[in-house]
Amino acid sequence: MIYLSAISLLIGSFVLSLVLTAGAKKLAAHIGFVARPAADRYHQRVVPLGGGIAIFATLLIFILTATAAIRFLPGYLDSLAQTANIDLSDFLGKIGQLLTVLLSVSVLFVLGLWDDKKHLGPFLKLVIQFAVATIAAIWGEVRVELFIENRIITSVLSAFWIVLIVNAFNFLDNMDGAAAGIAAAVSGILFTAAAISGQVFVGGLALVFIGTLLGFLVFNFPPAKIFMGDAGSLVVGFFVALLTLRTTYYHEAQSGQWYSVFMPLVVMAVPLYDFISVTLLRIRAGKSPFIGDTQHFSHRLKRRGLTDTQTVLTLYLATLCTGLSATFLYQVNLAGAILIFIQIVFVLAIIAVFETTA
Repeated sequence: MIYLSAISLLIGSFVLSLVLTAGAKKLAAHIGFVARPAADRYHQRVVPLGGGIAIFATLLIFILTATAAIRFLPGYLDSLAQTANIDLSDFLGKIGQLLTVLLSVSVLFVLGLWDDKKHLGPFLKLVIQFAVATIAAIWGEVRVELFIENRIITSVLSAFWIVLIVNAFNFLDNMDGAAAGIAAAVSGILFTAAAISGQVFVGGLALVFIGTLLGFLVFNFPPAKIFMGDAGSLVVGFFVALLTLRTTYYHEAQSGQWYSVFMPLVVMAVPLYDFISVTLLRIRAGKSPFIGDTQHFSHRLKRRGLTDTQTVLTLYLATLCTGLSATFLYQVNLAGAILIFIQIVFVLAIIAVFETTA
């Protein structure tokens, strides 16, 4: 029954996202909510925005529906809870945290939608992002524990991580299919980690998120018929950060491999490579890191002669190559972990050599 429920979450979120994205595309084109060609953008045609609305709406509908079902129809879920060996009362005790998380992502959604319409400055966006991330870390319990007992330190570290991942995916949203596809690949790996850890609720959220992204990707894969905009990329980045922070990687009673806590860094190797490399390139050119251009990883690959489709498929494969290794971190000894980290460095090095070859 647990497998049927998992499949239902994946397919249900995919279908709803597909329908909402199709509707958002038509509505955006009708009201003129579109992205137009610009010197700092790669697309050369007018493309409807609004994909972020469909992504946010799908996630919100599924999360609220699931919460209402657990809260008001627990009897219908008893057999599922017993099969999955979970305590529904434990989830109900954390509804306050969930509402804080939903409020946080709602603020980011509104911020992104506002930016899509008015093109806000980077300082204001960063201030709001840090405020939202801090609230999510402290009151939403979206924070990493590591081996640090001090809640203030872990909350600050988690807030910085959330803002980093949010902006990493905001940067990744620079080519058709890039941000959504990479987020789906990363979330698939994190779902595997959650399943291994027996985290049913985190795994369920990951499945809904993956289904939502895939439904949107039907219209966003090259050539894109709709863009997610900042309203989508900020939401996507937040949910990826949420999954990385709420998934359990370290099991002292089972294995004791402390280095498994570095799994999020390994999984996020490609997005972070893009974020760091394009930031350094902009700074070296004397520009603000938050001013858009065509210096992204994807753009550099395309200048090597790849098509849009070949470029995003390369990004997906690179993400899977680095991310899949992370699922073994909790199983291997220290020597094995070092080899995994070396492999990640080599993969990124190959990418760097390829993208800089004339």
